[in-house]
Amino acid sequence: MKRPHIILIILSVGILAFTLRKPLQKYLVAGLQTAKGRKTVQDRLEQYGQAVRKRLLPYFEAAKIPYPPKKVIFIGLKHEKILEVWACGKENRFNLIRTYPILAASGRLGPKLREGDRQVPEGLYRIESLNPNSMFHLSLRINYPNDFDREQASLENRTNLGGDIMIHGSNASIGCLAMGDEAAEDLFILVAETGIEHISVILSPVDFRNKVFPKVTYPLPEWTDILYEQIKQELSKLTDK
Repeated sequence: MKRPHIILIILSVGILAFTLRKPLQKYLVAGLQTAKGRKTVQDRLEQYGQAVRKRLLPYFEAAKIPYPPKKVIFIGLKHEKILEVWACGKENRFNLIRTYPILAASGRLGPKLREGDRQVPEGLYRIESLNPNSMFHLSLRINYPNDFDREQASLENRTNLGGDIMIHGSNASIGCLAMGDEAAEDLFILVAETGIEHISVILSPVDFRNKVFPKVTYPLPEWTDILYEQIKQELSKLTDK
């Protein structure tokens, strides 16, 4: 076979492998998960529920909120690297339950715009699903991109917004919030026992309740101020004062 033909074949195989890298990665992950045994949310409730309730109940009792609560709000603060858990009972008054450190979250201040930008999203979200077989122990999937994200992308002709944004265990992450395994167990069980439809998530660049957005040397989208005003309004409803 002539040398140019060999080079052409090698290039073709390389292009095919690059094109299929995402699907192949998904099949590999699925295969690894199957090999270690598929678990259900109920399995994880039975496995971790008792220990999690033992850890969480003192916090709920101190906040005078029943467990499981009526509703839960997670507040992820990128600059502060913390995740706050707020909950309410039937009277709909939210109290701070506890705060967890965010062990890892890539990117910088500012919203997520596209696949591969390594950004943690910013905005008002909900939990879309629970993954009891996560490669990062346990994970909670956030519904990024939401309607606001899609609307702004459409206006700017942006496509491929990315996805698979999780709150998960372990201590490493790209575009997600890595909380450590024990914290992930707490959050996973709390969501499962409260009901996924009763969970809201606020992802904010900073804690707008006590500070302003810092000056940055890189450009932000024109609509960022609109987004941050929405976040500020929701955060203002959640205060210990």
